Amino acid sequence: MVDHAVTMDGIFHALAHSARREMIDKLAGKERTISELAAPFAMSLAAASKHVRVLESAGLVDRTVVGRQHVCRLVPQPLQQATVWLNYYDRFWTDRLDGLDTFLRSSPDSTEGPA
Repeated sequence: MVDHAVTMDGIFHALAHSARREMIDKLAGKERTISELAAPFAMSLAAASKHVRVLESAGLVDRTVVGRQHVCRLVPQPLQQATVWLNYYDRFWTDRLDGLDTFLRSSPDSTEGPA
């Protein structure tokens, strides 16, 4: 059985860096090589490869070696796990804020001072 906390930690750790989020965005369109993923950044292929390894560790990317090229593809299932977790808290906070709104609307106007 997969440890849910470790999986979620890895996903959010991988998504914490803007370069990795942009790589995920690029991979959502199609498979890309490490060179293609590194191109928009001022980073070496070695640095890009390290970012891809973090994404791989989180289960977000699958890498295949074709000749001398490393081809990466997005694995969307872990993102779905993160979305489910975030949606729970979105509902939680929406319900809480709706309750606060109802309370504030039903209480006497706080701008009125004593008569």
